[in-house]
Amino acid sequence: MSTQPTTPKNDGRPAYLVFCDVDETLIRCKSGVEFLRHYAELRDGAEGARRTDELVADLYGRLDRGLPREEANREFHRAWRRTPVDDVEDRARDWYEERSRAADFYIADTVDALRRHRAAGAAVALVSGSFPPVLSHVAKAVGAQYVLGARLERCGRVLTGELLGRPAIGEGKCVLARELIGLHPHIDPEDCHAYGDHPSDLPMLNMAGHAMLVAPDGSHVPLKPAVMV
Repeated sequence: MSTQPTTPKNDGRPAYLVFCDVDETLIRCKSGVEFLRHYAELRDGAEGARRTDELVADLYGRLDRGLPREEANREFHRAWRRTPVDDVEDRARDWYEERSRAADFYIADTVDALRRHRAAGAAVALVSGSFPPVLSHVAKAVGAQYVLGARLERCGRVLTGELLGRPAIGEGKCVLARELIGLHPHIDPEDCHAYGDHPSDLPMLNMAGHAMLVAPDGSHVPLKPAVMV
């Protein structure tokens, strides 16, 4: 679990925690896939983009045939093997700055909800299996104090393609969220809020007392107990 320090409010303790998925919950794209294709095309031209498309198509096909989502996430990140850390981080910043200029990059209802939570004294945690160097820019833009997920393993200043820690996928999101709550013993999970868009987000949504499902059009649908079985 990688974190950023909590912004002090009054006694320095957040009133409650908000857990928010990123891709298609907070932003309208699959950021890891888009950035990998962008980076591969910059490095290797059309051939790099083609290889990325083939990798993604293969992983989705294997997911349909039963490959666990956590393992698919690990395999996806192996595409970054032997890439220089500094170059990847610079390119991630450039990609974010360009891509986020699109009027519909962020999902307005989710951004507004996070703003209201922060104004009420909550600390926001982004919980995502997307590419960490991209997530850091999203977190800064929306004022998230925490980014929960696996970290990228490095050998010197080169990525190995492996992840350190559990990916924020499925049950892993719930585990990471509970670990963060454990660092704030004054907070009851029933007072926490969570946002997600996919059935794999349900473990995290079930954990929080207030859960919202983000629909494809960006609207928010409250999840009732009967829906969260």
